Amino acid sequence: MPGLKAGDSFPEGVKFTYVAPTGQLDLTTCGLPIKYDASEEFKNKKVVIVAVPGAFTPTCQEQHVTSYLANLDNLKAKGVDQVVFIASNDHFVMAAWGKANGVKDDSILFMSDTGLAFSKSIGWTKGDRTLRYAIVVDHGKVVYADTDDVPKSIGKSGAEAVLSKL
Repeated sequence: MPGLKAGDSFPEGVKFTYVAPTGQLDLTTCGLPIKYDASEEFKNKKVVIVAVPGAFTPTCQEQHVTSYLANLDNLKAKGVDQVVFIASNDHFVMAAWGKANGVKDDSILFMSDTGLAFSKSIGWTKGDRTLRYAIVVDHGKVVYADTDDVPKSIGKSGAEAVLSKL
């Protein structure tokens, strides 16, 4: 499946792994990984999937995550139930990234696209990393999907870009 576009159904069988937030921000403690059936979960929610090349990398940390943290209330006002960050990093690294950014609840989840299974299925990878992209899924239907084609840019996948499409 090459890419996704508005009007598509979100694909079946998409699963990620994550460590559920506990409300604690201690980076030295970590829970057990959980499988997350995105295809099922997204049938009942409005979700923004944000793919980044890597946790803790400069653009992803300094621009991407901060844009969503700063705009979380605006996204919720537009009906977004959840933001899901995905990357090729494992679920423990992704959980630590969420904690490092002060996320204590499930308003923003940090998940592993294990083996890049999902990103590869839509053709949005570069080497062993995801492209930088955003997908909005509203109760199982894609309403926005785009990749950033300019290096170090979040012009199509940052929170402001997504908000302009909601």
